[in-house]
Amino acid sequence: MPLQTNDPNRKSWIGYSSDSHFPIQNIPFGVFLTRDNVITIGTRIGDWAIDLGALQEMGYFDGVPLTDDMFMQDTLNDFISDGKKTWRLVRNRIGDIFDSENPLLRDNKEHRNRIIFNMDEVEMQLPVLIGDYTDFYSSKEHATNVGTMFRDPDNALLPNWLHLPVAYHGRSSTIIPSGIPIHRPQGQTMPAGADQPVFGPSKLVDFELEMAFITTDANNMGQPISVDEAEDYIFGMVVFNDWSARDIQKWEYVPLGPFLAKNFASSISPWIVTLDALEPFRTNGPAMEKPVLDYLKSSDNKTYDIHLEVDITPQQGKPTTICKSNFKHLYWNMSQQLAHHTINGCRVNSGDMMGSGTISGSKPDSYGSMLELSWRGEKPVQLNDGTERKFINDFDTVTMRGYCKNGPVRIGFGEVSNQLLPVYEPKSKH
Repeated sequence: MPLQTNDPNRKSWIGYSSDSHFPIQNIPFGVFLTRDNVITIGTRIGDWAIDLGALQEMGYFDGVPLTDDMFMQDTLNDFISDGKKTWRLVRNRIGDIFDSENPLLRDNKEHRNRIIFNMDEVEMQLPVLIGDYTDFYSSKEHATNVGTMFRDPDNALLPNWLHLPVAYHGRSSTIIPSGIPIHRPQGQTMPAGADQPVFGPSKLVDFELEMAFITTDANNMGQPISVDEAEDYIFGMVVFNDWSARDIQKWEYVPLGPFLAKNFASSISPWIVTLDALEPFRTNGPAMEKPVLDYLKSSDNKTYDIHLEVDITPQQGKPTTICKSNFKHLYWNMSQQLAHHTINGCRVNSGDMMGSGTISGSKPDSYGSMLELSWRGEKPVQLNDGTERKFINDFDTVTMRGYCKNGPVRIGFGEVSNQLLPVYEPKSKH
């Protein structure tokens, strides 16, 4: 089935600027609350949110095999479960509806008023019910930096790292969309020189610049997914901030890995961009430095050229861009990650999310965490207002953006932006 929506010459009767993340070639999917307090599945063109539930109700998807309430739900899980053929049919139909040459909806003011909302009129929601969340550790530069800081610089990578995509199972209950503030976490830490741990707020709250992919129902228990088939089961991607409390993590992570340091919050950009939309931006990732086992052998062109940026904005200040990285830096690609995840027969369901791990490049300004940017606090990061940051302060807002650029077409993810609040204080009963 042709990806006709990707035609770079295609125009929409909905206007948008040339630097918009959401041209007609994108057609992402999300969930939002309308001005009438109705939750619906939607898409976006420019600065306009499009109610797909209303489109379906008015017959604009006639001929596309969908259940009657497919887009009248509060998550994308059922739509994602329908598989790649349905995703592509729907995306192509949306592209046709909003094509500049198609008068059907363009010239129907009554329908337009029911279907199209300005982004200021809607409230974005978490787009999927995330049943399971796995976080990989797939940036060689990041793993090397962390290993250099905390272990032997000459043996920064552990022996398994170049042979398999390292990962751990995360917590899905505290994954939130952009715009929701989070509280500074508390936990145990071991102060330098102490012989007993103490309890209190984390002093080293950090962001982690990641991306994540959302899966469909991929397999039955016991059935691996091959590296060559993996992309058929990946619906799309989001920008992902996997917040971290470095001091809590240092004390707790041996022997079983991160726990309280990671499960207090993770945040995602609310629009899921499909792999179909990203197709024109395929590129090669880093070459494998050691031979890998057959089930992880991946053909070239399995990753994407996605520019990534991170800003810090103080409570009373302006944003400072402190990091510019790229998804293509990842050593292990998504197909290898999903193949490894399922090689033992692990079942993967619709709405499951896989984080990439922190994405760092080779240059200091491309490091994807404050731990690296400030080199464990030894080199504070300068902000535009003259202040410095070793880690994230209370009331700072961390904003991440991601986009692809290819000639005249820019396909973006929008942003994930969340403010860090002080430790949660229960309200007095008096």
